[in-house]
Amino acid sequence: MAAAAESNYELTRERNNLIMALKVGIVSLGCAKNLVDSEIMLGRLSEEGCEIVADASQADYVVVNTCGFIGPAKEESIDAILEMAELKAGGRCRGLIVTGCLVQRYAEELFQELPEVDGFLGTNELDKITAVIGQIEAGHRVKVVGDSFYDYDQPVPRVLTTGSHLAYLKIAEGCSHSCAFCVIPQIRGRFRSRSPEAIVREARNLREAGVQELVLIAQDTTAYGRDLKHTSLKDLLKELLPVGFPWIRLLYTYPTSLADEALELLGREQSLVKYVDLPLQHVAKPVVRAMGRPGDYKATLGLISKIRTQVPQAFIRSSFIVGFPGETEEDFQELLRFLDEARLNHVGIFQYSPEEGSRAAAMEPQVPDEVKQERYEKAMAVQQRISRELNAELVGEEIDVIIDGLSEQSELVLLGRHYGQAPEVDGVVYLGMPENPPQVGDIVRVRILEAHEYDLVGEVVEQ
Repeated sequence: MAAAAESNYELTRERNNLIMALKVGIVSLGCAKNLVDSEIMLGRLSEEGCEIVADASQADYVVVNTCGFIGPAKEESIDAILEMAELKAGGRCRGLIVTGCLVQRYAEELFQELPEVDGFLGTNELDKITAVIGQIEAGHRVKVVGDSFYDYDQPVPRVLTTGSHLAYLKIAEGCSHSCAFCVIPQIRGRFRSRSPEAIVREARNLREAGVQELVLIAQDTTAYGRDLKHTSLKDLLKELLPVGFPWIRLLYTYPTSLADEALELLGREQSLVKYVDLPLQHVAKPVVRAMGRPGDYKATLGLISKIRTQVPQAFIRSSFIVGFPGETEEDFQELLRFLDEARLNHVGIFQYSPEEGSRAAAMEPQVPDEVKQERYEKAMAVQQRISRELNAELVGEEIDVIIDGLSEQSELVLLGRHYGQAPEVDGVVYLGMPENPPQVGDIVRVRILEAHEYDLVGEVVEQ
């Protein structure tokens, strides 16, 4: 086998007929921010003439874009790599490329331990994907992991994998917070806002392509503009409003950074979806301080109350970690009381995962796995009850729903989401097929008929 090409290897950018005729598929894992990176790589491949295929078994080259955030995500990434390696061994696939956070963290280890993988790219090498395929076609095994940040401001094509009606728009990259449990700053680097001009330009392109729902994402969207001059999240939203999206959704807002002026805009502007995504992680003061996070029980309840006062129609989502090092039974009970009192619409509960290189991994005492599991189940049970109760309050109400497509279970059932349901992470609305069925991306009025823990059942109200 040819010698490995190290990160300083000068990759060729020559086009050739062979590369242009290739079929390429991608497996994208992890968060929406990672999905945007996958779509950028697909855009570059498409621009070079490659055919993008949804079925990996029909691909000449398969790209696995990995997540390396927590233990279960890393395991999922490795399983996906091995599954695609089996496809390569027994199918038409002749090249396997692994990209993303896992490579950025463990490039050398992966290169040594996974000889069945032909190419490795870090998080900053999105523009080198076609050149890497060229090197593999030439007989090289490639590893390219650089320290120079990828420039998200450059105009690049994207192949949307979310359907033509929905798109994520990354407004910043990296993170400058120092949460004890997290290694994202080590993987993705410091927080870096994209320029407003680049964001608005991309938004216009997406709207012209028919996107109805624009979802703004970053590691901390509320930090947007702090590293730039004379701009803020509120300023950016004001520039995006005239582009004309029916729905603009904001995800990943940091608790202490959600400014009153942004909430005021959210409450006032019709096209800004009344949805607040607020990853809190915990509320017991000893745990919050150990995590390196802001707030406590009382302050967080005050924040929730302020959101509901300024945006009365808001649906609120959060996430919490149970079993963080040092979390006592008293701390956990405080979290359960908070869930009961705050009555958030959507909550994700995660068991703490010690991450190599994080401060929390060295903290004592570590909570036993069986205690984490028990606390996870108790917290989930509390939130499921609350979610079911809140959903029941919607029965009989009429609410706007965006159509995502057909249910996988039946062609007679439509899938949609009301404005309080973010794609992928929250529930859905199931709709019977009306006589004049709406199209994907249509926003229709729906009467809610049934409520379940996560999902709703409704009917389209004929206009």
